[in-house]
Amino acid sequence: MNNLVIHTIEPFCPPDARILILGTIPSPKSREFGFYYGHPQNRFWRVLSDILNQPKPETNEEKKAFLKGNNIALWDVLAACNIDGASDSSIKNPVPNDFTEVLGRGTIKAVFTTGAKATALYKKYCYPTTGVPSILLPSTSPANCRLKYEDLKQAYRVILKPLRGED
Repeated sequence: MNNLVIHTIEPFCPPDARILILGTIPSPKSREFGFYYGHPQNRFWRVLSDILNQPKPETNEEKKAFLKGNNIALWDVLAACNIDGASDSSIKNPVPNDFTEVLGRGTIKAVFTTGAKATALYKKYCYPTTGVPSILLPSTSPANCRLKYEDLKQAYRVILKPLRGED
């Protein structure tokens, strides 16, 4: 079908955010719930809570408090695109977000992109403007079932150094 999707969820960027994690564009479930990684089978919140040794946030308010308390900003690479459901492989006509304000604050020490498509789109459309490279994280989507949960957790540990202020 390739429906036009306009990003409707505001970037979540606490004032002291040290890292920015970017997906591609909110899934239909995330748009329905009004916040990032809203699909109940998405492993994003479980992975983060496990590697940070904190309880998994359930509500949008708990998720925002969790992010703020851990200095994590969340947003997406795209402001709009044509897409079939949540299938990143179907993305056409991508329109990137403008990261000038978020990265201009100077507190973000690292940018991470979740999944190969988010990484490729960031490299092509955003990196030339931002000059800030992104670090690939595996997708936590239920569609990415080839990665075991323990492997996901291990891969996401890379966010811990910039969160702690280590180089």
